[in-house]
Amino acid sequence: MTRWLVTGAGGMLGRDIVEVLRTRPGAVVTAAGHGELDITDAAAVARAVPGHDIVVNAAAWTDVDGAEAAEDLATAVNGHAVGHLAGACADNGVHLVHISTDYVLTGDGDAPLDEAAPPAPVNAYGRSKLAGERAVRAVLPHTGHVVRTAWLYGEHGPNFVATMLLLAASRPDVRVVADQHGQPTWSAALAEGIVDLGGAARAGRLAAGIYHGVAGGRTTWYGLARAVYEECGLDPDRVRPTTTDRFPRPARRPAFSVLARRRWAEAGLELMDDWRSQLRAALRRPGLAELAEAARAVKAGAAPPGRGVAPGARSKTPSTAKMAANSGDGPQLG
Repeated sequence: MTRWLVTGAGGMLGRDIVEVLRTRPGAVVTAAGHGELDITDAAAVARAVPGHDIVVNAAAWTDVDGAEAAEDLATAVNGHAVGHLAGACADNGVHLVHISTDYVLTGDGDAPLDEAAPPAPVNAYGRSKLAGERAVRAVLPHTGHVVRTAWLYGEHGPNFVATMLLLAASRPDVRVVADQHGQPTWSAALAEGIVDLGGAARAGRLAAGIYHGVAGGRTTWYGLARAVYEECGLDPDRVRPTTTDRFPRPARRPAFSVLARRRWAEAGLELMDDWRSQLRAALRRPGLAELAEAARAVKAGAAPPGRGVAPGARSKTPSTAKMAANSGDGPQLG
């Protein structure tokens, strides 16, 4: 029997991790959303960790633009609180799997970014997440694992793919940035990989450190939006390309966030499918399938006049939800 504690269990990725664990023989899971465990409360963390074998930290401040004006608060969640978790894990002999982001890297090149690439975040959110990475590696040099991911979407919460389907049902066309490159990653597929990684770590088959958990291939937000329309039988030419500078946001976004998966492969973990295959599978899940059906049901020309889609804000419900699970950066209405 392996006892798992999942923080951020109410968010998109956290819910998927919990669902995967409940299908795994011998896994016993404690699902802790923000209401059950505030990871910024060191005393609460110290009480919650004992009795578990593996902690997966999917809790985070995910408001990228909000972090620019409240970096101390973002760092309290994404940095200092991770230190609380790492310390409690160290005190109790527990492995920690911490979810991080491509935003800790500068993203100004044109080649996939290796796990060993020097971190150089370009915004406050990235700096706050880097603080968390460093806490894990400093406190748990042998039992701390950082999984960086990017461009997450899924069926359990607002995200880019869901937003595109909602817009397809309400607008004749949308404009999406075509100059940011990355790997759209299905949260359900990532959850499977995280559980595999945690199990291998607990069994002593996996070295500590940084791993990149992302889908294969690469595209742009524009390419992803067109793919969503194509997979749902909608006209992809309703998606129009634009550039990041047309929709300025408080936080700068990395232009190239493609992550290499060298350490994931070297560890013998199964690499995730390419992003297009993941998207096709995700769109068959009830949550997204219902949105796709609604978009297809709208008659051509019935949608109201369109507005642009700005890059860069978290595709998530109210900005007060600072403790939501990592959900990937996406567009908002422009």
